[in-house]
Amino acid sequence: MTSGQPGTGNARPTPTGAAAESQPPTKAAAGTPTQQNAATKQDAAESGTAASDSTTKGTDASKDSDTAEDSGTVDGAVKDSAAIKDSKSAKDSDTAKDGELAKGAKADGTGGKDKADSEVKPVGPERWEAFASAPEPKPSIFSRVVRAVGRFLIHEWTLAALGALALAVLMTWPTLRYPRYTLPQDYWDPSLQAWQMAWSGHILLAEPARLWQSNTFFPELWSFAFSDTLLGYAPAGMVGSGPEDAVLRYNIMFVLAHALATLGAYALARQLGAGRIGAAVAGVSYTYAPWLLAQAGHLHVLSNGGIPLALAMLARGHGWSLRHGYRPERRHDGWVYAGWLVAAWQLSLGFGIGLPFAYFLAGAVLVTAVLFFARRLRTGQAVPFGRRLFAADVLGGVLFAGVGLLMAFPFFKVTELHPYAERTIADISLFSPPASGFVTAPGESRIWGGLHEGARAALPWHPEMTLLPGFVLYALAAGGLLFSVWRLRHRLLLLAGVLLTMAFAMGTRFFDGTFTYVPLFEHLPGWSGLRTPGRLMLWTTLLLGLLAAGAVTALTDRVRELTAQRIPSWPGPWLRMATLLPLLLVTVEGLNTTPHPVVPTQPAAMRSAEGPLLVLPSNQSLDQHVMLWSTSGFPDVVNGGSGFTPRQLDDVRRVSQSFPDQTSVDYLRTLGVRTVVLLRGQVAGTPWEISIDAPVESLGISRQDVGDAVVYRL
Repeated sequence: MTSGQPGTGNARPTPTGAAAESQPPTKAAAGTPTQQNAATKQDAAESGTAASDSTTKGTDASKDSDTAEDSGTVDGAVKDSAAIKDSKSAKDSDTAKDGELAKGAKADGTGGKDKADSEVKPVGPERWEAFASAPEPKPSIFSRVVRAVGRFLIHEWTLAALGALALAVLMTWPTLRYPRYTLPQDYWDPSLQAWQMAWSGHILLAEPARLWQSNTFFPELWSFAFSDTLLGYAPAGMVGSGPEDAVLRYNIMFVLAHALATLGAYALARQLGAGRIGAAVAGVSYTYAPWLLAQAGHLHVLSNGGIPLALAMLARGHGWSLRHGYRPERRHDGWVYAGWLVAAWQLSLGFGIGLPFAYFLAGAVLVTAVLFFARRLRTGQAVPFGRRLFAADVLGGVLFAGVGLLMAFPFFKVTELHPYAERTIADISLFSPPASGFVTAPGESRIWGGLHEGARAALPWHPEMTLLPGFVLYALAAGGLLFSVWRLRHRLLLLAGVLLTMAFAMGTRFFDGTFTYVPLFEHLPGWSGLRTPGRLMLWTTLLLGLLAAGAVTALTDRVRELTAQRIPSWPGPWLRMATLLPLLLVTVEGLNTTPHPVVPTQPAAMRSAEGPLLVLPSNQSLDQHVMLWSTSGFPDVVNGGSGFTPRQLDDVRRVSQSFPDQTSVDYLRTLGVRTVVLLRGQVAGTPWEISIDAPVESLGISRQDVGDAVVYRL
């Protein structure tokens, strides 16, 4: 085989003549391994070219070429040997450094091959640096801040929070139209709750030890615990002063309570495994259920967003979701601490909503512990949990229990001092709704209010018995039983929870409450203070929302699959917009016609009157206005409105019917009252309509007209 044929491999003419010395150096000596292989495969062609060139240079090259062609088998062996030698040389050169190649070259230049090898520059990455793109400039601090802010603004939870806030403003409108002068629903209970926030903020700054001895119901003790306190809103009460600021504060917290409820339910549904649209359906249906429109005057009922938010944080911290189960690698004790803190804050807003939540958490902890150890006994393996997570649960649970006990102590003192304040089964029966209440909407519902007027008339106390969570929510939850991302057993558990909470919400109307509400009333501490079973509908609404979220998530997942398969894909946007229909429907069903009456103006006499004082006329409704007016300086006032009326206040109202006379004046002086304010605008049809202008010199008191009121100084 001749040297010019490809089959000779790396064989070259024997290096005995000048032609062998004059051959160009192989590229494998300084190239990469890939280049070495290419040079080895093409070496035969190069040797043929070298032989052709050598014939023009001299007769020695011709002789060597002829010899190489005639050598036959012997020459082939020599060529193979040369190929092996060249291959080894190429491998050695691949690991050698440039400096070592230069050092190994002959200094006298007599060796042509060595000299040529030393002159060849190695092929390396530096040859291609000129073609590389320029490095990106290091961003400045300003640009990094802008990027961080941009990422924050487009984050899912930022958008969810902003969306919940915007929706709250729209759905509660016109609450923020005249926020210093109007109150939603009515101006009785909202006036009381506006005073509660103002008092807690004021006294915690001025004299924290006097928190539970409020300026109302003078001279009663523990008067701040006569009703739910909204103590968790005390930081808001530290800003501003006077009735107008108290009304403004109430309206802001009213809107924020709706936003937090939406965000909390959204977070819980997302943590359990629902998609964004499904979670939004759960959040909106939980916050704007039609039955809650009747509770617009009860901020302590509407302030329920901490319940789902705390559950979402606890579930996230424990690495658990309804869709994916327990995932130990997702545990995070920080979320557990946050969940217990939010739960404690929710409890501080009042026991009307917080007490059932506390018992639910206690039951959830017990069930989780039983399932944990049962699985360990069944499998013989310890389920990963961790000391840090256990410590977080213990410390968080202790904090939650501590807040509960500190909040409960004043209420137990009130029960001790006023035993008649405790509820009875007869009281519970008055507020227990029938089954028809679950399909009856309150009058504030824009969609169903007018249509259900006849059904409401058949209810004994419709403000607490119209418990419709929404027909759209019912339909979505029913669909979630058949088509959902939740497992079948989880759907059945959610359904069981819906039915059970409905039975409890009926109070004594469900088989007289023998198997539901009455055992809780008789055996659970504090449960006897809950007079309105229908408010347990809050849990029914949340469970229905989770069932609906499972159905809507399954729908959106299916639509996503269909749009990905369609060719062309133009119907895709329309199908995806169709998935927003459930969210739109539950939002529309939550529209309201809630009135926003103007708050009675504070009398000028209340701004300068010295306490302790009594404002006449006095009754449950008017006294709530007096409490709001007293936020100007918080003087001690005998007036007060709450869930019950102390007997002493009853005596004051009875004796003062004849004021001003000697008997009433002496009685008020005995209590320590120094000032009496009689409101002219409220005396029509009362005994004071005649006596308001009567002379008082013989009674040893003074009388002064201040604006539209008469001020008596005792």
